[in-house]
Amino acid sequence: MSGATSAADLDEAPARTIYLNQPQQSKFRDNWVSTAKYSVVTFLPRFLYEQIRKAANAFFLFIALLQQIPDVSPTGRYTTLVPLLFILTVAGIKEIIEDYVILRNGMWQNIMWKEVAVGDIVKVTNGQHLPADMIIISTSEPQAMCYIETANLDGETNLKIRQGLSQTASLQSREELMKVSGRIECEGPNRHLYDFTGNLRLDGQSPVPVGPDQILLRGAQLRNTQWVLGIVVYTGHDTKLMQNSTKAPLKRSNVEKVTNMQILVLFCILLVMALVSSVGALLWNRTHGEVVWYLEMLSVNFGYNLLTFIILYNNLIPISLLVTLEVVKFTQALFINWDIDMYYPETDTPAMARTSNLNEELGQVKYLFSDKTGTLTCNIMNFKKCSIAGVTYGQLPPSTSESCEFDDPRLLQNIENDHPTAVHIQEFLTLLAVCHTVVPERQGNTIIYQASSPDEGALVKGAKKLGYVFTGRTPHSVIIDAVSDGCAWHRPFLRATRASLTQHCTSLGESLGKENDIALIIDGHTLKYALSFEVRQSFLDLALSCKAVICCRVSPLQKSEIVDMVKKHVNAITLAIGDGANDVGMIQTAHVGVGISGNEGMQATNCSDYAIAQFSYLEKLLLVHGAWSYNRVTKCILYCFYKNVVLYIIELWFAFVNGFSGQILFERWCIGLYNVIFTALPPFTLGIFERSCTQDSMLRFPQLYKITQNADGFNTRVFWGHCINALIHSIILFWFPLKVLEHDAVFTNGQGVDYLFVGNIVYTYVVVTVCLKAGLETTAWTRFSHLAVWGSMVLWLVFFGVYSAIWPTFPIAPDMLGQVSTSAGLWGCGPAQLPAASLRAHMVAKHTYRKTLLEQVKELETKTRELGKAMLRDSNGKSVNERDHLLKRLGRKTPPSLFRAHSVQQSVSHGYAFSQEEHGVVSQSQVVRSYDTTKRRSEID
Repeated sequence: MSGATSAADLDEAPARTIYLNQPQQSKFRDNWVSTAKYSVVTFLPRFLYEQIRKAANAFFLFIALLQQIPDVSPTGRYTTLVPLLFILTVAGIKEIIEDYVILRNGMWQNIMWKEVAVGDIVKVTNGQHLPADMIIISTSEPQAMCYIETANLDGETNLKIRQGLSQTASLQSREELMKVSGRIECEGPNRHLYDFTGNLRLDGQSPVPVGPDQILLRGAQLRNTQWVLGIVVYTGHDTKLMQNSTKAPLKRSNVEKVTNMQILVLFCILLVMALVSSVGALLWNRTHGEVVWYLEMLSVNFGYNLLTFIILYNNLIPISLLVTLEVVKFTQALFINWDIDMYYPETDTPAMARTSNLNEELGQVKYLFSDKTGTLTCNIMNFKKCSIAGVTYGQLPPSTSESCEFDDPRLLQNIENDHPTAVHIQEFLTLLAVCHTVVPERQGNTIIYQASSPDEGALVKGAKKLGYVFTGRTPHSVIIDAVSDGCAWHRPFLRATRASLTQHCTSLGESLGKENDIALIIDGHTLKYALSFEVRQSFLDLALSCKAVICCRVSPLQKSEIVDMVKKHVNAITLAIGDGANDVGMIQTAHVGVGISGNEGMQATNCSDYAIAQFSYLEKLLLVHGAWSYNRVTKCILYCFYKNVVLYIIELWFAFVNGFSGQILFERWCIGLYNVIFTALPPFTLGIFERSCTQDSMLRFPQLYKITQNADGFNTRVFWGHCINALIHSIILFWFPLKVLEHDAVFTNGQGVDYLFVGNIVYTYVVVTVCLKAGLETTAWTRFSHLAVWGSMVLWLVFFGVYSAIWPTFPIAPDMLGQVSTSAGLWGCGPAQLPAASLRAHMVAKHTYRKTLLEQVKELETKTRELGKAMLRDSNGKSVNERDHLLKRLGRKTPPSLFRAHSVQQSVSHGYAFSQEEHGVVSQSQVVRSYDTTKRRSEID
């Protein structure tokens, strides 16, 4: 076990004493619990901690504080603080939206769960979930027995038996319960589901030990028992269910971590720029100080200048990136929720993104950890076909049919016509109705079968359909209504035996490196030693060299430990998927947790990052939504970096011209509105509507997933490529107009060329260039893309025309008066040629001589919608056209020759599957032997 586990074992609460029908002398926790990420008290500190972990937020908080120093900021005191507060407000609203999603006073009362308190005597009826941990007093069954299902606790769907003490089994009336006096001494709250130690001390009687067979745990469901009475011992977060739960982790995507590093790099560049500018100001002042005597405000304080330039260049890091990503990711999450292909109509369950912070993480998953029962398998079985005495009955429906009924009249006809196999048929159907551990439950005239496994239930239901109806059982027999003679048939029980532990692989030898040829199977008992500190690394090396790893009968904690081991020691994104409460640990431990709303409760779904109704929906969630989200988010991030570097690095070039005085080139409001209005739309369209291929192509060619999985579009090389590209563009867009205007000219109105005139010309070139750059980055043009690219340019031109004419009607921007008319003469040759020259290198760089798979698929989408008729070459040079008929037969499946050997499923050659733990406190045979459906249950008022 891990160190954390050992620490949890030792850290247990002190023992407690609970008084019966008396006021409690100690104060215990109430029964109110919350599994939300935040509460009213913890929201603000936890949210702020999560936001400040983002490097950009921490940086802009630092800048906002610097701007409060008098006479330091060249851009004002609130130009950073107000946008930062807006960003935090938007993020907070998003988090809130995503997270929002008994006997007393001698009378029986229906009360809320949160009102249940320690010492209360509680009555729970059949089908209800237990509201707290309680000790059984009496039940409707003989000998104070009851049956529960613990799917919410350990994922097991088979029924378990619990039995109250004989000393309290007769306490069933209200009057008798009110007369009880005594106390319960028991251990303190702990997380051990299968352990309990305590004593019941009734007045005038000897103490009686209380063990795990007498306790019912919160979250379990009462089954096949009309009612149960119990006294509450643990409530709320003291219950064993909540003791086994963990706080919702604050997960961060790998893209966010990489982005934080890139922001830190930009911050270092910003410091270098500020240092260079401060040194430049110091040298320039020493050289020109006496000459420019008319400049009275020259500063010779190096530290003062350094702070000024840090504030001046702070926009190099895009503050709009954070709020843009929040909106983009939230919209991507809505796309997942709205996807009709991931909607399950049988249960009216759509897919649900419970968080939007990990959308791009879905596009980089390399290791998949999956529960088996109910996840990999639907856990639904139907009786369709059988073979009796060499004769086959029942026809398998076509693969496209959803029929699940056995439909072959020959079977019953052979019984009625005394066919030579009639005796064998009768014996076969009798065995189906007898040899099982199913428990019948009656609701009116309807019999409902409670089976420990879906195959048992299917066989018994199949026998019932054919006239052999299982109606009841006693501790020594089962009762059926046979169609042949209409009488009851009794047969003694036979003890069921279970297979021994699966033999695990111990001597692979030289096969360790052949990961495509071997698999590892290990059971929970052996896994306990494999996860120990001494051999953990050897086990990890062995597991990683296998194509698949299957872990049988493992505990929830072991599942979590395996995921944690791979997560910490392997540089790859992990995903865990499950449908039961026993999967919660690994779902919360993995980088991405997916819950399936299946037959084992909603615990896994409530604790997951993404919820789906069927395991098959995981394909589209990863290959389509995951890959699209990754491409969209990374393009949005890189574009935001690019457009900010292009504009704000120009302030550095301008510093070389203005003597490092801290003077800004652009008008102040134009600087503030650059990210907010004039270039705000292109990042949104890239982050929301961009896609490299259609969803059909993504599903047909899963190897495309390797592009995002390997981070080919977002890494250090790509980041520096965008920065260098932006640097080159800024040089062209600043120095070329400055060279043209280096000789002063006087306009007809008498005005000359000033710094603001140059700034407006350069600003216009920048807006046009970065908008066109967004167009070059777009591969899926929509009406919103056109609106973002062309509309942003038009918006700036309209704003420039209005803004340069509003003074003195509005007392703002007097320096901008008449700027649009004086600048118009230079625009005829500039806005078209200069941005085109800047972007020409980008267009050349995108051309490759050897087409990638993505480029081939794009061409196929352009030429034809029928991918099977297109010509593609695999790694061996073979034509895909040779297998067109397979494409038509397989539909959305992958072409065999192209992707079978090198598909993403093969590249993700490491997988882990967990099978359900089947052992409870009491074995299934004991449950069946104890059950008697012929006895009438006792009633209680």
